[in-house]
Amino acid sequence: MSSSISSDFFESANLKNLNQQFNDALPYRHVVIDSFLDADFASTLSDNFPGIDKMSRNYQGLNEHKSEGAGFENFHPAFTQLREALNTPEFYQALSTITGIENLYSVEDALGMGVHQGGNGSYLDIHIDFNIHSVRNIHRRINLLIFLNKDWQESYGGMLEIWNTKVTKLEKSILPIINRCVIFETNEISYHGYNKINVPENMNRKSFYGYYYTDLRDGAAGYHDTVFKARPEEGLIKKVKTDVKETLKNNIKRLLKKAGISI
Repeated sequence: MSSSISSDFFESANLKNLNQQFNDALPYRHVVIDSFLDADFASTLSDNFPGIDKMSRNYQGLNEHKSEGAGFENFHPAFTQLREALNTPEFYQALSTITGIENLYSVEDALGMGVHQGGNGSYLDIHIDFNIHSVRNIHRRINLLIFLNKDWQESYGGMLEIWNTKVTKLEKSILPIINRCVIFETNEISYHGYNKINVPENMNRKSFYGYYYTDLRDGAAGYHDTVFKARPEEGLIKKVKTDVKETLKNNIKRLLKKAGISI
């Protein structure tokens, strides 16, 4: 077991307690874990978080304004250390104990692990995630997010939002403070996102992500990409634009995947 992750995490009683919290959570299964990493290690990650120039993707569309990167060779070595710690048999088993989902694993590409960040004005509209890895044909089952924001204030916004199944009600807001980990099941009702941030100059919203998969399952929903929804207060025009864009995007991507074209 890696010293990157708090030693208390792997204790049997702790995993049992986290499993209870995970299963009891509504509107879909999730759990919030504070002090997930060794405190000094979390601080190292925060202090050495890669800049926007190290990000491979910058999204500035109708439904998202953020950056993403998975080029670990260009990041501080602590990020590779964390990726390795989250990809051990011991951690896979711990994650299975918490979630009740057996045979979880991640992958060594941008759809496995990486980092997200957003500067002032960043936001991520409410959505469910893609459900099948477009190249490997495996099911995405669990998201793991580790926030790395020192001195984050509620007034900055950027809370991870958990919405109900119809995206009509915000059920929970989670402050993205340093060393807070959120684990949640990815399925057809796991709507989430974060609201627009308003932060001081030279401050970003920073997080590490890990996506965990199982092999293809009988009876699971067919392939779809991310599906965004407008917030209830955003009005009809934003809703129509979002619904049209998402329908076209997903129909095109399904056709490409069926034709064997990598997307």
